Amino acid sequence: MNLKMTPTAVVLGGIVILAVIVFGVVYWPWATRIEQPSAIFRHRSAEEEKGRLIYIANGCVNCHTQSIRLVDWGLGAERIAQAGDYVADRPILLGSVRTGPDLSQEGGEHPDDWHVAHFINPRYTRPNSIMPAWEFLGNEKIRLLTRYVQGLGLKMADRRLERQKFWKKKSIKAYEAGPEKNVQWLHSQVPEGWRKIPNPYPTTKAGLVRGHKIYQDFCIGCHGPVGDGMGLAQPWIYPPPLNFTILKGRGASGGILYYKIMNGITGTAMPYFKRELESQKIWEVGDYIAVNFIDESDADQEPKGIDAAWEP
Repeated sequence: MNLKMTPTAVVLGGIVILAVIVFGVVYWPWATRIEQPSAIFRHRSAEEEKGRLIYIANGCVNCHTQSIRLVDWGLGAERIAQAGDYVADRPILLGSVRTGPDLSQEGGEHPDDWHVAHFINPRYTRPNSIMPAWEFLGNEKIRLLTRYVQGLGLKMADRRLERQKFWKKKSIKAYEAGPEKNVQWLHSQVPEGWRKIPNPYPTTKAGLVRGHKIYQDFCIGCHGPVGDGMGLAQPWIYPPPLNFTILKGRGASGGILYYKIMNGITGTAMPYFKRELESQKIWEVGDYIAVNFIDESDADQEPKGIDAAWEP
């Protein structure tokens, strides 16, 4: 059999090879797919669908993924993505680049007002963010975009959002009762053991410099440069960010500050930082706040255990 590599043979052979690839990689997986909803699946509301269109139109998928793989557990997500999570999505917005954080389980991580401030200008809530500001979208589109993001995670997001709403009512009630009652309520949400723990590290010049840097990187947008709660995010947040100066004389131990920075204050715009800041960084930013804004620091006071090996 004499086969010649003629132009016709090359073209026809290429078409056959391409057809086989398309059939095996595109058509057959599509034709044999099983669209079984996952345990967390639900259909989106009309407002969430409108917000999704805004998300698509503004290219958010270019920087944010919506898929957690087994190798992504370091991101702190609670659940690996399943095919059944996406059965209603056309197109599926998995994304491939994490210039920004993955959003597949973002719903309910923050209350609505945090998202509004974040979309107005991400530097208000995340001072080091490189995400562009979306204030030009206007209030209604930002509201719809917030509804979409708050639905990411579907039924899991719904449960988290209900928790945010539950605690927001309590946080507003405490704030409107005045500074004394507000501080009492905030402290009461910290387990008793933590309330009695002083900051285990001594106050040092280097430690305060490090604490200042952490404060600038994570806190200044809400709490402001002088810790009075009048940061750039304040106009969009209610109850407003905590004015640290009202903690003076009201028992704000190092342990209380650590616990609140670590776990956040659900229902308010104060997020948790336990997945971003190591233990020493939380203690040091807490001491920076105590020294500079509360004017009371219990650093390195009793009761304390064995000194850390590197301490001066």
